[in-house]
Amino acid sequence: MSGWRRDRAAAEVPAAARASAEQASRAEAALELPEDPEVGPPVPASAVAANAVPVGGTLATGDSAPVPVCASTRELLRLAWPVMASQVLLNLTGLIDRMMIGRLADDGGAAVPLAAVGYATQLFHFVHSTLFAVGLACVALMARAIGGNDRDKARHAMAGSVQISAAVTLVYAGALFVFSEQSLALLGAEPSVVEVAAPYLELTVGAAFMLSFTMIFESAFRADRDMRTPMLIAIAVTVTKLGLNALLIFGLMGAPRLELIGAGLATAISQALGLGLFIGVLARRPAGAATALRPGDLLRRNPIAREVIRIAIPGVAERIVLNLGLLCYFSILSHWYGTLAVAAYTVGVSLLSFSWIPGTGYAQACSTVVGQALGARREDIALSAGRRSLVLAIGTAIPLGVLCGWFRIPLAQLFTDDAAVVAALSPFMLALAIGQPFLQAHFALGGAHKGAGDTITPLLAAIVGSWGIRVPIAIVIGGVFELDVVWIWATMIVDHVARAAWLGGSFVRGKWRNVHET
Repeated sequence: MSGWRRDRAAAEVPAAARASAEQASRAEAALELPEDPEVGPPVPASAVAANAVPVGGTLATGDSAPVPVCASTRELLRLAWPVMASQVLLNLTGLIDRMMIGRLADDGGAAVPLAAVGYATQLFHFVHSTLFAVGLACVALMARAIGGNDRDKARHAMAGSVQISAAVTLVYAGALFVFSEQSLALLGAEPSVVEVAAPYLELTVGAAFMLSFTMIFESAFRADRDMRTPMLIAIAVTVTKLGLNALLIFGLMGAPRLELIGAGLATAISQALGLGLFIGVLARRPAGAATALRPGDLLRRNPIAREVIRIAIPGVAERIVLNLGLLCYFSILSHWYGTLAVAAYTVGVSLLSFSWIPGTGYAQACSTVVGQALGARREDIALSAGRRSLVLAIGTAIPLGVLCGWFRIPLAQLFTDDAAVVAALSPFMLALAIGQPFLQAHFALGGAHKGAGDTITPLLAAIVGSWGIRVPIAIVIGGVFELDVVWIWATMIVDHVARAAWLGGSFVRGKWRNVHET
């Protein structure tokens, strides 16, 4: 008998024992609260597990029979590309939205509406950051439950995430809705801007309540390895938003000309459409499916909601740390380097938002596979998913960095005709190009940690990179040594290197895989 056949035969008994133990474990778990950590037999060595189950463990998704947990490059790409497409749509929608509002310059009134959008967006980021963090918790908990073939627990995690998301949004959005003018004035908006921005902000935060449902529904579908449904709904929402923008901002085809209020109405209506489409899809899911959420699930007390909060809080903190760090970085540029550096950074950030897209896609795909693999007690598959996602991220980053560096001048000229701004933007684009591999790497590694439910390590990486390196070094460079702005851009590279190193070290040590087992 050949060596691999002997290994396979030897693995059959442990595999049967594991199946029996898992069945007993599930029966015992049925008597426990939904929030209790999953228990099960110890994970075998990866070589034995690979022989026992040639293509991985199994899980059940939707209403289908169990399918293999797979961390192949093809599977990761299949999961990642719809996320990337959705992110492209989101970024393009934001750019086109501002281009349409900028067309109000024909009437001499573009500066105030554009400033109003900027102020309202800064306030809305606090709501969006929280929803994003709750969505990550939803993916981590649901993916692990689905990987363990526990559909009821997956549905409880989804319901708990919706409850937390809606409750938090009611508090945040309610406060911003009631105190919209005071919030804008607190940011330093002039009275003329507050007058225009307040109704737009109220419409935007009003739509946030619908967004609190759709973001969790989107996360739940991705945890169940369904990336196409959120992408198709995103396309419908984007087309509706841009079409209504044209009608309501400019008053085309007999519609009233509402200008900035029209943009806010377009956002609210398109979000309502997205929520309706998600509800329609969920209603068609058969009873017992992981995403078969019903109204009754949202009305009953859900103990797993506390686990959602536990995972989401570090994610919210990470977003706050990063946002405050970027605000300080922006303030350093404004205080010591003036308007030209601020303009270069503003345009550069618009380009940077597109460079995040591949990393976002790989991180989401990695989170889904890691969560399901750990739920199926397959640490080897979780490790493979993290490694392959890292290779894909760096493989994407290298050509992306070369393109950003080589074509930095033409890319800058797409955003501005000002020769001084283009010249100032060139070193920023070069720094961005150099930092691409490290940026994409910490996105992928962060996805692996968050898929396992470890949101503490990415938070620590953000603190070290932003507040331990970028901000203090930038203060020394600008305020003490008064060096050229090129050195300020260099701190961005060191920030991403530090985050990648911190997450890489944690990934190698492996404690992130056991975050739910303690």
